[in-house]
Amino acid sequence: MEEVSGAIFSIGPLEVTGPVITTWAVILLLAVISVLATRRLKEEPGPVQAAAEMAVGGLVNYFSGLLGAKHARRYFPIFATFFIFIIVSNYLGILPGAGHVEGFAVPTASLSVTAALAILTFVFTHALGIREKGLKAYLKSFLKPVALLLPLTLIEQIVRPFSLALRLFGNMYGEESVTSNLYNLFPIGAPLIMMVLSLLFCAIQALVFTMLFSIYVSEAIEEEE
Repeated sequence: MEEVSGAIFSIGPLEVTGPVITTWAVILLLAVISVLATRRLKEEPGPVQAAAEMAVGGLVNYFSGLLGAKHARRYFPIFATFFIFIIVSNYLGILPGAGHVEGFAVPTASLSVTAALAILTFVFTHALGIREKGLKAYLKSFLKPVALLLPLTLIEQIVRPFSLALRLFGNMYGEESVTSNLYNLFPIGAPLIMMVLSLLFCAIQALVFTMLFSIYVSEAIEEEE
């Protein structure tokens, strides 16, 4: 896969790369769509609003199965933001020129972006755990079921963001590479088949990342028996 790399321009000592530019563009796009989509909500929704409400309801029910209805609704905006950002970023790889045009890179095919997402999940997980239990009770939860397992528990917590970052990056970068090579080998037929498969694959990757994030939060906020 021929990938555009290096800084596009610099802001002082900070180098701005293709994935950074595309990430900003995705954030801006989602912000504009969110504002426009919520300006004229109706009690009797039209087709677009009905489809959006159905999608939101499906996600809420999904997270309710992992966190319970109360916590799922409370923290739904966080999980939904991660899911929407990741799935939109993933789908950018389907567009012509992705990864080949300067400044147009798939964010989730960059380790720096997936690492940033993973770090955010780490921060949110522990912040929500402290919010629900209090700092003292939350720290005590690391000593259960046996205090001797504390080193392993801490290692697990540290490894989680690395695992999330590498899983998403590896899957998306690999998918981009395979798709690009297939396009070169089989220019007729393969592009259409890979595009259909990519639609499913990109959605699954967004769902898996968000599911693991919600599981980590569920473990952090679970009530003691």
